[in-house]
Amino acid sequence: MLAPRISFCSLKRAFMISSPIRTYKTPVNTGILFVPERQAWVVERLGKFHCILSPGLNFCIPLVDRIAYVQSLKEIAIDIPDQAAITSDNVVLQLNGVLFLKVMDAYKASYGVEDAEFAITQLAQTTMRSEIGKIALDNVFKEREALNYSIVRSICKAAEPWGIECLRYEIRDIQLPAKIKDAMQMQVEADRRKRAAILESEGQRDAEINRAEGIKQSQILSSEGQRVETVNRAVGEAEAIMKVAESRAEAVRKIAAAIAGRNGVDAVQMSIAERYIDAFSKLAKTNNTMLLTTDAGDVSAMVAKALAIFKTLDRDIASEVARETSEALTQSAESVNSSNSSKRFLKIAEDAVDEK
Repeated sequence: MLAPRISFCSLKRAFMISSPIRTYKTPVNTGILFVPERQAWVVERLGKFHCILSPGLNFCIPLVDRIAYVQSLKEIAIDIPDQAAITSDNVVLQLNGVLFLKVMDAYKASYGVEDAEFAITQLAQTTMRSEIGKIALDNVFKEREALNYSIVRSICKAAEPWGIECLRYEIRDIQLPAKIKDAMQMQVEADRRKRAAILESEGQRDAEINRAEGIKQSQILSSEGQRVETVNRAVGEAEAIMKVAESRAEAVRKIAAAIAGRNGVDAVQMSIAERYIDAFSKLAKTNNTMLLTTDAGDVSAMVAKALAIFKTLDRDIASEVARETSEALTQSAESVNSSNSSKRFLKIAEDAVDEK
């Protein structure tokens, strides 16, 4: 009886178990097996799937049961090599990334695909090329997160029969052609210069607005100050004119009362005589040449003439004084723009005219 021939591949498989994701040393079936945490051992009996050993103590029949696959249930990261992809606007990109996946079903991962890592890598590359072809170059950088999500969703759907779940995918590097990179750099610099020019012009505009606003406020305050000054000056002048008019009116009233009173005429004669003598005495103090009437030395005659003139002009002089006072008050009232004080002054003037 001839002994069965054992090939090199059979010996390799007896000592090395190739996992669809990673390669582990072959555990020897001694009947008592200890499975590490977060691992699943696929056991075949007489070449047929028998069971999956869970972490902890397990018992198998030596020479009958064989550990065919060892699956790691941990999250695994796989590098996706560089690949060329064409965007929707016909720009060729070189991209690479990293894929994070996890074995969810040890049976499907062992018997559903021959080389899960190679299959997942190829699936990630084809999916990436397909998704990149749907968007333009500018959106590749803007929608990077959405692109990663689309790739993960496509890989999960395709890898479901293999018992493998894709957790996430990250695009690591995006390499652009040299000409495209230079054009983008020029565009960025032009955009920055434009923003700088806009900011500078906005700053100048704000400065001009602030300067004009300051000049406006200054002119407003200056005009208000001038207006208040003019009003105050007009009011002061009106009050001064009123005081002068009142003083003159009071003087006229007192003179009239004095003349109308007892011995008023005698007092007037006495006053005129004193003034005449005083004025006549000053003539000799100057070198002026003057023509005098023949009766200039007769004081009584000159006083009589003065009294006659005074009686004739008494009423006319009083009316003239009242009229001048009324005109002065009217001008003062117009200078203060018909204010309450000017109205009061006009009323006093009118009363004075009526009284005379």
